[in-house]
Amino acid sequence: MKHLPVFLDIRDRTCVVVGGGSQATRKAELLLRANARVKVLAERLEPAMQALVARGAVEHEPHPFRPAHLHGIALVAAASGDTALDMHVAFLARERGIPVNIVDRPEWSTLVFPSIVDRSPLVIAISSGGASPILARLLRSRLEATIPAAFGRLAELADEFRKQVRARFRSRRDRRQFWERVFGGRIAEKMLSGQPRAAREEITRALAAGDIAPSGEVYLVGAGPGSADLLTLRALRLMQQADVVLHDNLVSASVLELVHADAERIYVGKEDGNHALPQEEINALLVRLARAGRRVLRLKGGDPFMFGRGGEEIEALAAHAIPFEVVPGITSAAGASSYAGIPLTHRDYAQSCTFVTGHRRKGSSDEDDEPDWVALARPNQTVVVYMGVGTLATTARRLIEHGRAADTPAAIIERATTLDQRVVTGTLETLPDLAKARAVRPPALLIIGEVVALRQQLGWFDPAEGASPPSHRPPADVGVPRDSHSASAAGSPSASRQ
Repeated sequence: MKHLPVFLDIRDRTCVVVGGGSQATRKAELLLRANARVKVLAERLEPAMQALVARGAVEHEPHPFRPAHLHGIALVAAASGDTALDMHVAFLARERGIPVNIVDRPEWSTLVFPSIVDRSPLVIAISSGGASPILARLLRSRLEATIPAAFGRLAELADEFRKQVRARFRSRRDRRQFWERVFGGRIAEKMLSGQPRAAREEITRALAAGDIAPSGEVYLVGAGPGSADLLTLRALRLMQQADVVLHDNLVSASVLELVHADAERIYVGKEDGNHALPQEEINALLVRLARAGRRVLRLKGGDPFMFGRGGEEIEALAAHAIPFEVVPGITSAAGASSYAGIPLTHRDYAQSCTFVTGHRRKGSSDEDDEPDWVALARPNQTVVVYMGVGTLATTARRLIEHGRAADTPAAIIERATTLDQRVVTGTLETLPDLAKARAVRPPALLIIGEVVALRQQLGWFDPAEGASPPSHRPPADVGVPRDSHSASAAGSPSASRQ
């Protein structure tokens, strides 16, 4: 280890910056964030530094550096652009035992400014020891994306209750267990999800009860349409801290790979007509696992509240007073349409979009469970059918019977957003036979409407090519006859109807 990583308290202490350029300004701004008093030594100042001086944030001396400037200071940073001057500053600071940073000269420095992830009072510093500042910044950007700003509020909560916890739990072991429960459970989740009052109330109750045992809870999380890149940051964090994961058939293998390696995984099925567990048993299992003190992740394809029966599951949890949280995911319609190059709405062709399920409730008659075909057949709208592979022919026939034109463009997208994505386009009349000929299987999504024809212009994702094609290259659709009835045979919705 080339440098000892430390955090230096420079509040209300004077720090000197030699130089008035952009690099010196960045050093001054960082020192100001640490509540230091900053003195800038430079004859000329660039506009950004002038702005700091103008608002009184820093003290400016337009005089050359002198050894006397090092008297009684906490540290010095030099970015003058004058190699001889910077070397002189480094020599004098080292001689006096003052921490010194010389920009771009780590060999002269005793202090390295790290890349910082600031979630005050939580601060993460990353340094390459001067070997590669760009690499340190790249790593910082990754951490910035995965550590929510709310972690600072969580650290403030811990500071607020620190003395009370120490008074309540005399042994270090009990205190550690209590904080592990706080940071790994629903108290932290409430703080991170913007519920500080609820978090404070719960930690107060836990302190009063002396409760250090783990408490069970359920996270109902949307896994998105398939690609692991489309997970929300919150979903990823909860996947990493769950004790047990209940997942269904629509959760892709790439998403499951991101679940914590030690978490127990339970497959609960949910394939069309082939459920590994009936819904009632899934509800009961969620309750039982949570009551056993486990953190349960219910991972559902797409969004939990979009034809995912998430509402039924949290009804069961609420009935048994099990704490839960719902984390939305990118719903399959949004993912499939985006990756197929089919906008769900377009001001020239579709002013509304309707989501409907092609899956019928078990035991219901056709009359009891029929969608509103008259409403779905209206023009100038997009209809998206979830779980509609098995009922594709019926859906197309019923829409045509109720007035939707037989040559209305339609597409079915299989395994959307993944490298196995396939798009079959045609019309209401032709698509059922095309999908059957191509053996399209779930998970797949059906999109009906004039917007489907825009795929010829807007399609960008072509997994068959191994990469996204240039925007000017139209994607090759699977199994599409190049005639006047094919939605992809024309460059615009109006052309497809000629």
